[in-house]
Amino acid sequence: MAYRILTWFLRIVTRVFFRQVEVAGIENIPGTGPVLFAGNHPNSLIDPILIITTCQRKAHFAAKDSLFKGRIMGMLLRGLGAVPLARKIEHDGKPTDAPAGAPRDSAEMGKVNDAAFEHMFGVLADGGAIGIFPEGISHDESHLAKLKTGAARLALGGAARTGAPIAIVPCGLTFIHPKRFRSRVLVQYGPPIEIAASTARDAVKAATAEIENGLRRLTINAPDWETVRALDTVRRLYQPQEISIEDRIELSRRFNMYYGAVAADPKVLALMTRVRAYQEKLDELGITDRELARDLSKLEVSARMMRHLVLVAFWLPLCVPGAPLHLPTVLFARIAGPRLTPRKDVIATTKMLVGMLLVLLSYAIAVGVVWWKAGPAWAALAATILPLSGWATLRVLDRLRLVRRAFGVLARRLRFRSEVQALRAERARLADDVIRTVGEIKPPELEALFPPGHPDRFDPAQPFPGFQPAETSQAQNDADLDAELDKDAAEDAAEEANEADRR
Repeated sequence: MAYRILTWFLRIVTRVFFRQVEVAGIENIPGTGPVLFAGNHPNSLIDPILIITTCQRKAHFAAKDSLFKGRIMGMLLRGLGAVPLARKIEHDGKPTDAPAGAPRDSAEMGKVNDAAFEHMFGVLADGGAIGIFPEGISHDESHLAKLKTGAARLALGGAARTGAPIAIVPCGLTFIHPKRFRSRVLVQYGPPIEIAASTARDAVKAATAEIENGLRRLTINAPDWETVRALDTVRRLYQPQEISIEDRIELSRRFNMYYGAVAADPKVLALMTRVRAYQEKLDELGITDRELARDLSKLEVSARMMRHLVLVAFWLPLCVPGAPLHLPTVLFARIAGPRLTPRKDVIATTKMLVGMLLVLLSYAIAVGVVWWKAGPAWAALAATILPLSGWATLRVLDRLRLVRRAFGVLARRLRFRSEVQALRAERARLADDVIRTVGEIKPPELEALFPPGHPDRFDPAQPFPGFQPAETSQAQNDADLDAELDKDAAEDAAEEANEADRR
């Protein structure tokens, strides 16, 4: 019962924190029987929360034992059926409850982990689901870290205990913008990997290699953030104007996967030099590739700005009652995220937890005060209105952000008119060359997602037609928000690349 309530609550939290949670491959998850979810680990506690709220199974996750020390966090983890693991890297070999300065006790640490594995073996034996992150620790690198053997040992041990194969389901988590509130995330479940009991000497190594291959098929991996950013520009030049988040991630994954094999090709070297120069010009003008590609007139930009203002006016009456509670919470969580943790992969988790706790606390105080002053009926009304007001606040903030962006676009159009026109012509040539080069050098066995004749693709010879296809209002809103978030993502990708250079 506690697990269901917490899962329901966390599903609401994730739908508030993320503008879109896209789930793919849910059909790959066995409905019954023992399952081991093995995911990449780019975003701290948000990663298990996303799997728990999307996998449609009751998943028990292994978590570092230090997380259980806090009263609130410990209650949350135990309610979700999490299992504590003692990690040498976290405690220098000491168990969580050891006093400061206690000597290293690897034997006691081993007992903690043996008990954890026994518990997880029991879950698998009962036909349950376990979640684990084989990388061992959350990180913000541009590629998978070296996988630990824990997932493989757990699967092999579970298969030996149950006498039946254990299904390992790879789970790829890809964040369009890992640190930002109201971004998007894709949760992909890959085909299950059947691991049978084995006593072979290399069984653990072989199972770990299978898990790694499964994860690489669902994640974006590149040697550094500078390469990620350059290939993301290539992806935008190659793709149609409108594309699903799943196709967007798949294109990025393919470009990063195959780039290493062709990076030394003279055609690729020349093309990448032009792509980087193009991205630098975009940065100098303060515009995104999407804005340049859409080629909206000043009248169209103004019309969209007015539409967003109308939506702000529509949501504002519902936003106002809770604004004194919601706006300080959003502002404080935004400021506190990067200041409360030195690790970039924990910033989003910090924002989510701080925001969640502040909202719950402020709601409880507000409803309590209304009950005290006006009675239970008014308190019930306040408890109903506050969440609705919070949702309206999110809508208003999203639209105001787009209005600000539209003002910026108009200003840059007027100030850099000739530069924008020249860059638009360069983009047309680049898009044509990227599409042609991809067709020439891609592996013959790899089917192109969007070949030149694909119905979703604009004509590369005329990449900026005046006609814009009709879209639903929600699709258009998503496209507008994507343009805004792409700008933020580009800035952070550049920041990641610069920090990598400094390191």
